[in-house]
Formats: sequence, C-alpha cells, structure tokens
Amino acid sequence: MKEVAAHFTVRLAETEADLLASQRLRYQVFVSELGGDGPLVDHEGQFERDEFDPFYEHLVLVDTRRNPENLDHVIGVYRLLSSEGAAKLGRYYSEDEFDLTKLRESGLKLLELGRSCVSAEHRGGTAMFLLWNALAGYVLSRDYQILFGVASFHGVDTKSLAMPLSHLYHNHLAPPELRVTARGENAHAMDIIKSENIERVTAMKSTPALIKAYLRLGGFVGEGAFVDHAFNTTDICLIMDTTRMSQKHRKYYTERTEK
Repeated sequence: MKEVAAHFTVRLAETEADLLASQRLRYQVFVSELGGDGPLVDHEGQFERDEFDPFYEHLVLVDTRRNPENLDHVIGVYRLLSSEGAAKLGRYYSEDEFDLTKLRESGLKLLELGRSCVSAEHRGGTAMFLLWNALAGYVLSRDYQILFGVASFHGVDTKSLAMPLSHLYHNHLAPPELRVTARGENAHAMDIIKSENIERVTAMKSTPALIKAYLRLGGFVGEGAFVDHAFNTTDICLIMDTTRMSQKHRKYYTERTEK
C-alpha cells in the first residue's frame, strides 16, 4: 500500500484545474456510468457541475504522476459544506430532497458531505482509504459534530431496492432528534418489507460500499428515500453523530488520522 500511496496526495482543491478535474471525474461517474444529468452538466466538455460548487470545498485525491493540464489528475473527490458555507448559500444541497430542520435545530456543528466518487480503476483499495483518512483529519481538526449527506442506490425502482431500504429502516434509523425526512412528491417510504422478512445478507450485498462504511462507524439514515430521476438514483440521507460514537467506533475513526 505504501508504494502505491507514494504517488497519491489528498488536499483541498487549490486551483481551477483541481475543480475542473473534480467535475470531469464526477461526469465520468455520475453521468457516463450512472446515467445522471442536470441543467449545468456540460456534455461537450464532460463536466458535471451545479450551482452549489462555488460554495463548497473540494477534498481531492490527486495522482501526482499526472499532468493537471490534462484534467485527469483528480482520481477521487469529496464535496464539503460547513454550517458557515450553508449560511452564505442559504441552504444545504440535501435540502432539495430532505427536511433538515432537526439537524439545523440541534445546535451541533454540521458538515455536509456530497458528490463522493473515485475513478473506476482505483476503487476498492488504497484510494478510498486515503480519502477517508483525510476526511477524518479534516473533521477532527475542525470539531464537526454531525456529518450528513445524500448517498445513492443506482436506479429509481424502489421495489427492486425494497430489501436494502427496509433493512436500513428497521436497523439503522436515526434517533428522533436527528431524524431528517424525505420531502416532496418523490419521497418514498423505506419500510417496504416487514422486519421479520428481511434477509440481512441479501440486503447488505445490495447496499453500496459507501453506505456500509458509514454504518460500520455507527452512522444512521434518515426516514424515507428520495427518487432522483435526473441522476437515475434512489437517495437516502446518511447521518453520523461523532459525539455518540462508541469507543469501538471512535477508535476505528480516529486511527485514520494516525496511520
């Protein structure tokens, strides 16, 4: 791992090339792979962008062997919005899909995570570990208490996702005081299958790796899923309260900054 990691660095985006490379990567993942679209997506230039980008920080994983002029040097990205950033913007991205009133009224320091992706050739190994390591350092150094954001299942057929959605509802629902809810006509209930009829192994196999990573850290999900036809996804809201972490979860999380 160390030999491979020597070619990678993780930092906040510093230049226009960093941002463009992030948007190019997002296009490859969210548009080319998953069939997403949006009013500001640049199909000719192959950039996935939206009106929120100028207000967010972008945590980027860079392959230092690549030339930034080619806009392919960013191989992983997380988009981050602090409470202060949301105040300037007037809202969080997630509020298009979820009612965040309980988080806003919690009095806790919030950080929204979004647009997380890694290039296809770097998934499943060092890249995601390095991104997570850097994110943990970012969060701990700034004392954020609540991490939240939209995470997605591919596709918009909630019936085909009934098992994993129901498993999340019955086993990982956020406590009432932090329980955001899906809003609008595209909101769908997650408790599609009764608890006693859920096949856990099947449900977890159908759950994206990013969602499972948050669950391993003691993360929760909001109530209800949101069907995003533009992005061809079914979205849930992930919530992680760092103040409620068990010792086991906290050790796993904080060790990311010590390796």
